[in-house]
Amino acid sequence: MSEPDTITTLTTKTPPWWLRIPLTLQIAIALVLAISLGIALGAGNPSPENATFITNLAIPAELVLKALRALATPLILVAVLHTFMTTNIPGTAGRRLAVLLLTNTTVAIVIGLLVANVLRPGTWGNLAVSPADAEVATQSLDPWSLLKDAIPDAILKPLVDNNVIQLIAIALSFGIVLRALKSEQIAQSKTAFQPIEDVIGILFEAVIRILNWVIALVPLAVFGIVAKTVAEKGFAPFQSLAAFIVAVLVALALQACYYLTRVKLGSWVNPLRFLAGGSDAFLTAFSTSSSTVTMPITFEILQTKIGLRESSASLGALVGANFNNDGTALYEAMSALYISQVLGQHLNIGQQLIVVLTSIFASVGAAGIPNAGLVTMTLVFTSVGLPTQYIALLVTVDWFLDRCRTAINVMGDMTVSALLDGKKPRTLDEA
Repeated sequence: MSEPDTITTLTTKTPPWWLRIPLTLQIAIALVLAISLGIALGAGNPSPENATFITNLAIPAELVLKALRALATPLILVAVLHTFMTTNIPGTAGRRLAVLLLTNTTVAIVIGLLVANVLRPGTWGNLAVSPADAEVATQSLDPWSLLKDAIPDAILKPLVDNNVIQLIAIALSFGIVLRALKSEQIAQSKTAFQPIEDVIGILFEAVIRILNWVIALVPLAVFGIVAKTVAEKGFAPFQSLAAFIVAVLVALALQACYYLTRVKLGSWVNPLRFLAGGSDAFLTAFSTSSSTVTMPITFEILQTKIGLRESSASLGALVGANFNNDGTALYEAMSALYISQVLGQHLNIGQQLIVVLTSIFASVGAAGIPNAGLVTMTLVFTSVGLPTQYIALLVTVDWFLDRCRTAINVMGDMTVSALLDGKKPRTLDEA
């Protein structure tokens, strides 16, 4: 066999069987095994001799969350820089696009916080917490002092300290400047910006690959944290998780109603046609849990089944998808409020404002990647002093809610496209 044939054979080698099992099925299997082990260990009445073993079950979850916290800041930084450097946004349409994206995301977060404040799902169950965790959650946080401290002492300090506000300031500053330099050089027929863009692209791909390694360990983390929780406390802690699922679904449904109202009032598209035409994109988003994978389908159906102009479809489905993650922002804001309720605390208006700001930029960092919301959620929690170890409990239901919020992300992209298309349908000459 020649050398090129050998290389081809190696690169197309079938991965091991356990890597071919869908992540959703892996998590489901982990849940079944964890519940079985938790029942075997006492289901709320563990024997003293098993105490050490039960405690050690949480170690995989702790390691996975530690890795997610480490990845959160570089993911946000390179995702924002990569988006600024690679996205083609025209002037006037770009400004209108930015307003629509910011409006939709802000409304999504407000809806999420409103539902979480009204239903208070974190109070529907009994989840014991340590005094140290409760103390962290009740720390007095002044949002204005955080804004004043937005300028870091050193460029790399926010990466080390996981300081979200400072990280956002750095990412936006470098992103805007690099974008302007790229535009100037393109106008002058220069390509000096290309190496920087390539480096950012490679760094982004590297972070995503490492993230995929960590995500592959999520079923192990789910197994450990669920088995430990069931063994120590039985099934009572999961009552509030069921309430949390209901609350998130209610909030996502309200966001969908908001989209349909915007489409009805701000475009020529009939909302029923919008839903029927977008069904393929919604189902693909739900099944793949990735708005990036769904992007080509969204772009196609916006033109062929809904009848939008190509320019409007491309801005909403291709450009907007890099910024518009309304479902993710809604979910992360609700998660922060839910955990604060579980801890028996209440986030004040200033802290909820910080959640809004952080969730907006964290949703950009999610970048359409499956389960990336778990990474950026660590930044949202850190910004208001919530202990990130409780994210492990959310992992047990995230596999389902991630698919639901991805469908809403795609619906948001389609809504933006419809609004950009205006109130007049395209003519035969434009078709």
